[in-house]
Amino acid sequence: MPEKTSSSVDIFSLMSEDSPEEARKKRRQELLEPTGIKELFKEGSIDINKYTCVGVQCKLCIKACPTNALYWSNSGVGVTEDLCVYCGACVLNCMVDDCIKVRRKREDGAKESFSKPKDVVAVAENVNVKKRLGRVKAVFPTAQDYCDRYIEKPEL
Repeated sequence: MPEKTSSSVDIFSLMSEDSPEEARKKRRQELLEPTGIKELFKEGSIDINKYTCVGVQCKLCIKACPTNALYWSNSGVGVTEDLCVYCGACVLNCMVDDCIKVRRKREDGAKESFSKPKDVVAVAENVNVKKRLGRVKAVFPTAQDYCDRYIEKPEL
Protein backbone atom coordinates (compact mmCIF):
# COMPACT_ATOMS: atom_id res chain seq x y z
CA MET A 1 0.00 0.00 0.00
CA PRO A 2 1.47 3.37 -0.96
CA GLU A 3 2.28 5.63 1.91
CA LYS A 4 0.47 9.01 2.06
CA THR A 5 2.61 12.05 2.23
CA SER A 6 1.67 15.32 3.82
CA SER A 7 1.79 17.03 0.43
CA SER A 8 -1.15 14.96 -0.88
CA VAL A 9 -3.66 16.79 1.33
CA ASP A 10 -4.61 20.34 0.41
CA ILE A 11 -5.41 22.02 3.72
CA PHE A 12 -6.71 25.17 2.02
CA SER A 13 -9.48 23.26 0.27
CA LEU A 14 -10.48 21.73 3.61
CA MET A 15 -10.70 25.18 5.20
CA SER A 16 -12.84 26.61 2.40
CA GLU A 17 -15.50 23.90 2.59
CA ASP A 18 -18.75 25.03 4.17
CA SER A 19 -19.44 23.84 7.66
CA PRO A 20 -22.69 21.91 8.14
CA GLU A 21 -24.34 25.01 9.64
CA GLU A 22 -23.23 27.23 6.75
CA ALA A 23 -24.43 24.63 4.25
CA ARG A 24 -27.80 24.50 6.00
CA LYS A 25 -28.12 28.31 5.91
CA LYS A 26 -27.24 28.38 2.22
CA ARG A 27 -29.77 25.61 1.43
CA ARG A 28 -32.42 27.42 3.49
CA GLN A 29 -31.80 30.67 1.62
CA GLU A 30 -32.08 28.89 -1.73
CA LEU A 31 -35.38 27.29 -0.71
CA LEU A 32 -36.95 30.48 0.66
CA GLU A 33 -35.86 32.79 -2.17
CA PRO A 34 -38.58 31.71 -4.67
CA THR A 35 -41.34 32.15 -2.07
CA GLY A 36 -40.51 35.83 -1.54
CA ILE A 37 -40.99 35.43 2.21
CA LYS A 38 -38.58 37.30 4.44
CA GLU A 39 -36.85 35.28 7.13
CA LEU A 40 -37.48 37.19 10.36
CA PHE A 41 -36.26 34.56 12.82
CA LYS A 42 -32.95 32.92 12.05
CA GLU A 43 -33.20 30.44 14.91
CA GLY A 44 -36.17 28.45 16.04
CA SER A 45 -37.89 25.12 16.23
CA ILE A 46 -41.34 23.71 15.72
CA ASP A 47 -42.82 20.61 17.32
CA ILE A 48 -46.11 18.91 16.53
CA ASN A 49 -47.69 16.67 19.12
CA LYS A 50 -48.81 13.62 17.10
CA TYR A 51 -51.13 12.47 19.90
CA THR A 52 -53.30 15.60 19.98
CA CYS A 53 -53.11 16.48 16.27
CA VAL A 54 -56.27 15.83 14.26
CA GLY A 55 -54.57 16.81 11.01
CA VAL A 56 -56.29 14.23 8.84
CA GLN A 57 -59.61 15.87 9.68
CA CYS A 58 -58.67 19.53 9.31
CA LYS A 59 -55.20 20.19 7.80
CA LEU A 60 -55.69 23.87 8.69
CA CYS A 61 -52.07 24.33 9.68
CA ILE A 62 -50.89 22.94 6.34
CA LYS A 63 -53.15 25.35 4.43
CA ALA A 64 -52.00 28.33 6.55
CA CYS A 65 -48.25 27.78 6.18
CA PRO A 66 -46.86 30.51 3.88
CA THR A 67 -43.76 28.51 2.90
CA ASN A 68 -45.35 25.04 2.59
CA ALA A 69 -43.08 23.79 5.37
CA LEU A 70 -45.90 21.61 6.74
CA TYR A 71 -47.09 18.57 4.84
CA TRP A 72 -49.32 15.57 5.39
CA SER A 73 -47.75 12.13 5.59
CA ASN A 74 -49.08 8.74 6.67
CA SER A 75 -47.92 9.31 10.22
CA GLY A 76 -49.41 12.81 10.55
CA VAL A 77 -48.35 16.37 9.90
CA GLY A 78 -44.66 16.67 9.09
CA VAL A 79 -42.35 19.67 9.05
CA THR A 80 -39.59 20.60 6.62
CA GLU A 81 -37.39 22.55 9.05
CA ASP A 82 -35.42 24.23 6.25
CA LEU A 83 -38.61 25.91 4.98
CA CYS A 84 -40.14 26.94 8.30
CA VAL A 85 -39.75 30.64 9.15
CA TYR A 86 -41.37 30.23 12.59
CA CYS A 87 -44.06 32.79 11.82
CA GLY A 88 -46.77 31.14 13.96
CA ALA A 89 -49.46 30.94 11.24
CA CYS A 90 -49.84 27.23 11.92
CA VAL A 91 -50.47 27.82 15.64
CA LEU A 92 -53.01 30.56 14.86
CA ASN A 93 -54.99 28.22 12.62
CA CYS A 94 -54.73 25.03 14.67
CA MET A 95 -58.01 24.04 16.29
CA VAL A 96 -56.28 22.17 19.17
CA ASP A 97 -54.39 24.12 21.86
CA ASP A 98 -50.87 22.91 22.64
CA CYS A 99 -50.72 20.78 19.50
CA ILE A 100 -48.08 22.84 17.69
CA LYS A 101 -45.30 24.49 19.68
CA VAL A 102 -43.08 27.14 18.10
CA ARG A 103 -39.92 28.43 19.75
CA ARG A 104 -37.97 31.22 18.11
CA LYS A 105 -35.26 33.74 18.81
CA ARG A 106 -35.43 37.33 17.62
CA GLU A 107 -32.43 39.19 16.24
CA ASP A 108 -32.14 41.13 19.50
CA GLY A 109 -31.79 37.82 21.39
CA ALA A 110 -35.30 37.73 22.88
CA LYS A 111 -36.70 34.20 23.00
CA GLU A 112 -40.38 33.50 22.36
CA SER A 113 -42.37 30.33 22.75
CA PHE A 114 -46.05 29.74 22.07
CA SER A 115 -48.48 26.91 21.44
CA LYS A 116 -51.88 28.60 21.61
CA PRO A 117 -53.44 31.20 19.29
CA LYS A 118 -53.89 33.66 22.18
CA ASP A 119 -50.14 33.38 22.93
CA VAL A 120 -49.28 34.26 19.31
CA VAL A 121 -51.52 37.33 19.47
CA ALA A 122 -50.03 38.36 22.83
CA VAL A 123 -46.46 38.08 21.48
CA ALA A 124 -47.36 40.12 18.39
CA GLU A 125 -49.10 42.78 20.49
CA ASN A 126 -46.09 43.02 22.81
CA VAL A 127 -43.78 43.60 19.84
CA ASN A 128 -46.14 46.19 18.35
CA VAL A 129 -46.38 48.05 21.66
CA LYS A 130 -42.59 48.30 21.83
CA LYS A 131 -42.47 49.64 18.25
CA ARG A 132 -45.17 52.24 18.93
CA LEU A 133 -43.45 53.34 22.13
CA GLY A 134 -40.19 53.72 20.23
CA ARG A 135 -41.86 55.94 17.61
CA VAL A 136 -43.47 58.13 20.30
CA LYS A 137 -40.16 58.49 22.16
CA ALA A 138 -38.48 59.52 18.92
CA VAL A 139 -40.91 62.45 18.63
CA PHE A 140 -41.26 63.22 22.34
CA PRO A 141 -38.21 62.06 24.33
CA THR A 142 -39.67 63.41 27.57
CA ALA A 143 -43.10 64.29 28.94
CA GLN A 144 -42.02 67.93 29.12
CA ASP A 145 -41.44 67.94 25.35
CA TYR A 146 -45.01 66.79 24.84
CA CYS A 147 -46.38 69.41 27.24
CA ASP A 148 -44.37 72.17 25.59
CA ARG A 149 -45.79 71.25 22.21
CA TYR A 150 -49.46 70.62 23.00
CA ILE A 151 -50.46 72.30 26.26
CA GLU A 152 -51.27 75.96 26.05
CA LYS A 153 -49.49 78.10 28.59
CA PRO A 154 -51.53 80.76 30.35
CA GLU A 155 -50.63 84.29 29.47
CA LEU A 156 -49.38 86.42 32.35
